[in-house]
Amino acid sequence: MRAKFHYTVPHKFSGITVQQSILACFPFREPESLLALLDPSTLLVNAQNVSLKSILNAGDELQYSLNNYHEPEVNTQWHLLWQNDEIIAVHKPANLPVSRTTRNIYNTLVQLVRRESQWPDAHLLHRLDLETSGIVLLAKNKQLASKWQPKISQLMQRKIYHAVVYGVPTWQTKSLECTLAQIPESPIRCQMHIAEPGVPGKHSHTQFKVLRKMASYSVIECELFTGRKHQIRAHLSHLGHPIVGDKVYAHEGSYFLKRINNVLTLEDEEMIATTHHLLCAYQLTLQLDANSGTEIVVDNNYPDAWQNFINLHR
Repeated sequence: MRAKFHYTVPHKFSGITVQQSILACFPFREPESLLALLDPSTLLVNAQNVSLKSILNAGDELQYSLNNYHEPEVNTQWHLLWQNDEIIAVHKPANLPVSRTTRNIYNTLVQLVRRESQWPDAHLLHRLDLETSGIVLLAKNKQLASKWQPKISQLMQRKIYHAVVYGVPTWQTKSLECTLAQIPESPIRCQMHIAEPGVPGKHSHTQFKVLRKMASYSVIECELFTGRKHQIRAHLSHLGHPIVGDKVYAHEGSYFLKRINNVLTLEDEEMIATTHHLLCAYQLTLQLDANSGTEIVVDNNYPDAWQNFINLHR
């Protein structure tokens, strides 16, 4: 396919050439083969034609197109849930990255919204993990993003997620407050841990409520009072009820380690049970200004993997 790329140059790319910037976005591709896909006539910086040797500054708008471009397939079925004059709330499918990764540059949530909507300059206001589905907020342009990003905690008054977890809790409701930290010696560098007293980290607080009990699984409502990395996933694992399909926090992370080493077997995939972890950003309560009421956005578009799992284990 012919893929058109358009992004704002970050500070880390300031002072380097257009060619260096493009290559840095595709670290898993051979430079010569990638540049062979580039259409030089499409190279634009701030809507002006440039060459590969042109120097970039932070904040520049870089555009270019690649012919015969391919990247790993993802679920691209996003859709609009709500909007006002400045902000949109969209449904993000599971297994769709919200922004560029090392392997997915073209088909990300923000790029899809820009290409397929009336907001070609939409900017993310917050993020969800790759495998998490549900509500994501975007500002309709860069200027509005600058307005709302510093106020995101005030904007999102209430954040509720739903998760399918292993086991049946003995409690109906549970509140967990603790310090979350990354442990340097952990074999899984991205994994968050409940820190021991005295270990530096970040305060975290989640309220849990059991919505449904099955034979060996449960559906849990999770309300976030803080927004730490992997907070819900780490908290539920600590409580003994990791999220179904979570390769980092379930099964002691063994399937995550196998995956990065490319040694996952068919039996392993059957044990994981789903194509992604079963966590959904279900509801956001928005406070748009001090003089108006709240706006509640709900996303009950549970992924197929969620529906299939529930039907199989009801």
